[in-house]
Amino acid sequence: MVEKFITLETSVVPLPVENVDTDQIIPARFLKATTREGFGENLFRDWRYDANNLPVASFVLNNPNYSGKILVAGKNFGSGSSREHAAWAIFDYGFRAVVSSFFADIFKNNALNNGLLPVQVSPEFLTKIFAEVEKDPETKIRIDLEQQEITLLSTCEKELFDINPYKKACLLNGYDDIDYLLSIREEIEAYEITNEVN
Repeated sequence: MVEKFITLETSVVPLPVENVDTDQIIPARFLKATTREGFGENLFRDWRYDANNLPVASFVLNNPNYSGKILVAGKNFGSGSSREHAAWAIFDYGFRAVVSSFFADIFKNNALNNGLLPVQVSPEFLTKIFAEVEKDPETKIRIDLEQQEITLLSTCEKELFDINPYKKACLLNGYDDIDYLLSIREEIEAYEITNEVN
């Protein structure tokens, strides 16, 4: 079981950079571990720290003005290799959703498989989010998974977003693939009995 995702209302961390690839999200040298824990400390490692391992003050994750469980990123987020560790790192850091105007398909699937909700919005809506957060770092967003709706609370503007119905059911119930199969075990058994008779 993973944490259920029903609604999320929080301030956001803005990363207005396009074409962020998985090697920037979690550099290859940190991929040795095989469990999901601990990757958050190396999220955006080469952007967060300089060559002397000191925090880069200008990078948003080192800016105390920004916090929250939603990462808002530029277009084409998660491109590059298929490493699942990128989704692990974002989730382990504490984010529960990523908002962008476009996601690489493999990253999107990896995120959904690991309890991280990718919310794809229009370029216009993304621009509005960045503008509002620039004006006020405490700007909040509300994501309603059941209604598939994202709301910029400072302006009350909303957009609907798409999600695979199966992945939506898994997130709402806190299921991974195995949990889902167990949840419909009786239906599977009934189907098997019916087919045996026929």
